Amino acid sequence: MMVDPISDMLTRIRNAARGGHPRVDMPASRLKIEIARILKEEGYISTYKVVEETKAKKTLRVFLKYSAGRRNVITDLHRVSRPGRRVYVGKGEIKPVMGGTGINILSTPRGLMTGHAARRAGIGGEILCEVW
Repeated sequence: MMVDPISDMLTRIRNAARGGHPRVDMPASRLKIEIARILKEEGYISTYKVVEETKAKKTLRVFLKYSAGRRNVITDLHRVSRPGRRVYVGKGEIKPVMGGTGINILSTPRGLMTGHAARRAGIGGEILCEVW
């Protein structure tokens, strides 16, 4: 039984990137698809696709992105808010990740968005993860 599916997703992406794999598969959910959409928009993955194996079971396929010399574009992923310790921030408390070189993904009343977009919109929320 999986307690934290977001941590599972981040761990699968981290392990596949460190192993040099071209893609990684995981069980799909709307939240994971939105996280993959943000990672694609920010340039951390090349693309993603939802594969329907059966009517009830869907798989999220994430295609990883590498720079010249097969170096990972994603240096690291870090889960901030966990089921045992939720982390909420207001609009003025959203900090840049790694001096602005990374992103944080927030769950806000307007949906999932990056920390930069949430600051611009003037809303806070739950910090799900940081990527750099």
